Order: sequence, then C-alpha cells, then structure tokens
Amino acid sequence: MAWLVLVISGVLEAVWAVALGRTAGFSKLVPSLVFLLALAASMGGLAYAMRSLPTGTAYAVWVGIGASLTVAFGMLSGTEPTSAVRVVLLCGLIGCVVGLKLVH
Repeated sequence: MAWLVLVISGVLEAVWAVALGRTAGFSKLVPSLVFLLALAASMGGLAYAMRSLPTGTAYAVWVGIGASLTVAFGMLSGTEPTSAVRVVLLCGLIGCVVGLKLVH
C-alpha cells in the first residue's frame, strides 16, 4: 500500500510543480488553489509512505516520479525543448526509480 500511495504522491508532485509555474507569482486563483491542494496531498502521501519505507528510498522515488512527469509534460506541451538526449536521460531517470523499487 505504501508504494501505491508513494506513486500517487509523486504524480501529485508533478501536478503542483506545473500548477506553481502557472500561478504567475500566486496572482492567479485557480492554479494557486491547485498548487496548494496538490502540495498538501503530495506531502501527506509522502509522509504516509515514509512510515513503512526508508526515507531515502521514498524521497528519491517521489522526486524521481515528480521530476520525470513534470519534464515529460513540459516536452509534450511544448513548453520545454525535446531532443533524443533529453528523452534518453528521462528514461534513465525512470529506470532508476523502477530500480529502487525492485531492489527494496
């Protein structure tokens, strides 16, 4: 159960990161609310997962999921450049996250 909550929390990390970029310094209400709600849920899920998973592993997986999804969303939406090297490096990051789960 902790792993499932951790993955969902990692997805929510990407949600709050994207929303933060759209708040325009917290001057836009809807993105600011999405940021706050996703942040609270993401942190709460991370804290829950850390009750039964090692802190370093849980944090690395949480950050890895959030970072890779945030970059992938940016590349798919056209707000970040896409290149073969970036895609390979992103796949490497995802592979490392999966590896941490497999060796746990």
